[in-house]
Order: sequence, then C-alpha cells, then structure tokens
Amino acid sequence: MAISVESFFLSPEAEGTLQAQIQQMIAQGILSGRFRKGEKLPSSRKMAGHLGVSRITVTLAYTELQANDYLESRDRSGYFVSQNAPEPPAFTPSAAKGDLIDWGRAIGRRYTGGATPEKPRDWSSYPYPFIFGQTDPSLFDHASWRHCALRALGQKEFQALAADAYDQDDPKLIEFIARHTLPRRGILAEPGEILLTMGAQNALWLTAQVLLTQRRTAAVEEPCYHALRDILTQSRCHMAPVPVDRDGLRPDALPERADVIFTTPSHQAPTNATMPLDRRQELLTRAREMEALIVEDDYEFEISFLRAPLPSLKSLDTDGRVIYVGSFSKSIFPGLRLGYLVGPQAFIREARALRASVLRHPPGHVQRTTAYFLSLGHYDSLIRRIGKAYARRRQVMETALEDHGLGVEGRGVFGGSSIWMRAPEGVDTEDLAERLRARGVLIEPGRPFFEAASAPRNFYRLAYSSIPSERIADGIGILANELGS
Repeated sequence: MAISVESFFLSPEAEGTLQAQIQQMIAQGILSGRFRKGEKLPSSRKMAGHLGVSRITVTLAYTELQANDYLESRDRSGYFVSQNAPEPPAFTPSAAKGDLIDWGRAIGRRYTGGATPEKPRDWSSYPYPFIFGQTDPSLFDHASWRHCALRALGQKEFQALAADAYDQDDPKLIEFIARHTLPRRGILAEPGEILLTMGAQNALWLTAQVLLTQRRTAAVEEPCYHALRDILTQSRCHMAPVPVDRDGLRPDALPERADVIFTTPSHQAPTNATMPLDRRQELLTRAREMEALIVEDDYEFEISFLRAPLPSLKSLDTDGRVIYVGSFSKSIFPGLRLGYLVGPQAFIREARALRASVLRHPPGHVQRTTAYFLSLGHYDSLIRRIGKAYARRRQVMETALEDHGLGVEGRGVFGGSSIWMRAPEGVDTEDLAERLRARGVLIEPGRPFFEAASAPRNFYRLAYSSIPSERIADGIGILANELGS
C-alpha cells in the first residue's frame, strides 16, 4: 500500500534545515503509527514537487532515514517503511494532542449511558449465536439482490441513483409499499402519507421529535424495546411505563393522561405477546378518551409462519390517531437500514421536513434496489424461505427447551424470531451471558428492556434467526448446564 503524498506537509513553525524537517516528519509518522511497516513512500520527485523543495533534499532525507532503519530501499521500486522500524509507543491520543477542553462542561446534551446494550460484532464467529435481529446469509437470495442492484446502477436509472431528491423518496418504492405491503396489514395510504426512514429506529426517533416535548407524556410498554427508551429519554419527555401481560399492553393500566402511546401489538418487544383483537379495540377506545396518539411499531409482522397475523391497529383506526412504523430490516437484512412511517399528511409533512434537515433521504441506490427486489417477487420468495426455516428452528428450540425444563415466558402466537425466557429467581442473566460467551453461546440479557428502577435480572431472550437448526439443541444444552451448575 502506498502512502499518499497529501499526507505530508512542512509546518511553518518547524525549525532546522529542510532535510531535517522532512526526516522528522516521516519519523513522527512512523512512530505515531500513521505510516505502517511495508507501506511505500512517494517518490523523491513527487515528494519534492508537493513540498516545494529540491529533489536532492528529499533524497538525502530518505537516505538518512534508511541509515537509521526507518526506511528501506527496494531496487527500482522506491522507499518503504522498514520492517525493522521502531514500534509506535503505547500512548493516549487525546493526551498526546494536549486536549485542554473540559468536555464535561462543553457537552450540552448527553446521548451516552442509555439502556441499549452493545452486541458483539463478531457474533457470527460463535457456534451458538442466539442473537436477535441478525440475518442468516444462508437464507438470503444473494443472486437476486445483486441483479437488482446492478439494474439500479444502469444508465436509465442514473437520475434515481445520483440525484439529490431533497426531501422526496423513490416513487417506485413508495408505490410498492402503498399498493402491496400496507394492504397486507389492512392499511390504505396515499403516497403523501408514507415516509421512508433509515430503519424503524430512525422512524421512532422522527416520531418522538415531532410529537413530544418536555411537557408531554409518552406511555411505553414495560418491558419495552430498549432503544425506544433511549430515544424518549433524549427527547426529555415524561415517560409512563405501562405493564404488559400475556396479551400485550394493558389499556386499563394506562395513565389518566398521555399524549403518545408507543406499542408493539403484533410481537411485543421483547415478550412476543400478541394483542388480541378485542384488546386492540379497547386500546383505540382508551386513546380516543385520552385524546392520545398511538405509535404502532409493527417490526416483525412478516415473520408470521404459524398463522396469519391480526389486522394492524392502523387498519382499525377510524380517527387518524395511529402512526404506523414498518421496517425491512428483519425481513431483508438489518444493514439495509430501510423502514417507513405511515400517518396523516400533516404529521408526515413535519417528519419529512425534520428528516430533510438531518439526512435529506435514504440513499437513492438503496431505495431503487429495494424497489426492484420487492416488485420482481424476490421479497415474497425470501419471506417464504425464512418462514419455513424459522418454523423448523423454533420447533427444534421448543423441543430442546422442554427437554431441559427451561422456563419459557413468551413465545408469540404467530411466529417471530425469538423466545422470551425466565431464569430461576436469583440468576443474573448478565453474569450468565458472560459465562456462556466463554463457552461459545450468545444470549441476550433482559434487564435493558425494563425501566432501570425496577429491572428484574433473571429474564433473557433467545433468537433463532441467526443459528442453524442443527446447532440449537447443543447450544440449549450448554445453557441448561450453566444454569444448573
């Protein structure tokens, strides 16, 4: 690898001869770790022209660095950072740069320290990854996606790919969502009532920013999606936790007053509870009495392989008070970062303006590729393939859990991709997760899903989306062994 000549410059405050300054500049680059062993330096001619010095000055500097084992010369190839060059010392970059800013005072609003946990990036290297929200590459239709991506890169599509659409979305993708995706949930919407987002989490953030203030109250499920709690905490609104039971959020437990109710009725996150039809009607009635809006996060409705899902809350709403959040992250792949909002035009107009001020719109190539993937039938084929695989994996997991007598807290009526678990009292599943990780098993502790003040520590989630069927039983066996030890 060659080091770019733009990486070098002479400081006007430097002292010593030009040759000495060039030597010091290169040596500091090696000692700081910016220039690595084996990397090629610019030719003496190119370096001299860039720095505005004579070529002989650069050549002499290179020769001196070679004598000191910082550089090595290769016949007819030029100069390279020597394999024997000094190793960069261990140091703290901020301290070395002399950071004198008091960031405790300079930062006006903090976004760190939330409930959302970090997940191991190398999860796929573990033999038993019961990790939620990741994709299984063996199930994905790589060839069809590549075909759609190449088609989206074609000359005829260049405008959709390259143009700055400002606050607008790809009309092909919006059309498909409006005419094919939403009707499956019983929702009829016009293009002006749909907004593409960078995933469901971005949709929730936009919604919270538009609807909530420091004086307004958000009712949230307890437990709930931990990233939603972080979003609401950052919005500085009041939060009212509402307990869930085997049928999801309890309308009778809602506070006397709330401005926005956040709920996951199809697959409650994380318990997998499915809200029955009568409770959905009860929730809509209660929201009408409170004059509250409802945000319906329908993040996993496509993964319904046991039976057809119930109608969405949005489809039952006759007041225009439900805002619907959908996502392609669970059904296509999470790195796609593509979701959508559906709501009244007045709301979508404000969410669109906010999105435009932050990121304009999702990348055009991603939108057009997805539009082709959906419209050519590849998406439906993928959903069928995922459904069959998940049904098999779930059956294997449930058998293994029953064989080992592990406590299942929530399965999900229509399918999904995970099972909500309860460990015996006194078990801290965060400690359990660390012990299991050393044995190649990844689980998701449940504490982050609960409000911090009252968080139980013995819940955890097991997902079967990222682990092959043949490994599930052995992984559950290791889990049971660790719980029993």
